[in-house]
Amino acid sequence: MATEYFTKDHEWVRVDGDVATIGITNHAQEQLGDVVFVEVPEAGRTVTAGEPVAVVESVKAASDVFSPLAGEVTQGNDALADNPAFVNEDAEGGAWFFKLRVADAGALSGLMDRAAYDAFVAAEG
Repeated sequence: MATEYFTKDHEWVRVDGDVATIGITNHAQEQLGDVVFVEVPEAGRTVTAGEPVAVVESVKAASDVFSPLAGEVTQGNDALADNPAFVNEDAEGGAWFFKLRVADAGALSGLMDRAAYDAFVAAEG
């Protein structure tokens, strides 16, 4: 079963074995409004934690999506280029941005669980 984590930049991470699936949280898509463009990274790209690796644009703003972990991108969700509004419909499910082979599983300890993330969002208020 996958383990779920969250970042202060409003990304979610689901880890299954050594592969992490990464997207933006429901809170993030609500803040953005109607998503009109998404750019995801290419497979094979090596990324570092904190590096901007994807872009999401809405009618309100453009935002970078940061990689919460270091590793190699194994897949970008190319379906989002054709249907960026899917991010508004299923941000924490099928509208993931990319998958990553995790370089250092120990880095997961620096991420939040759902309860900590919900508290962080409430405090951001």
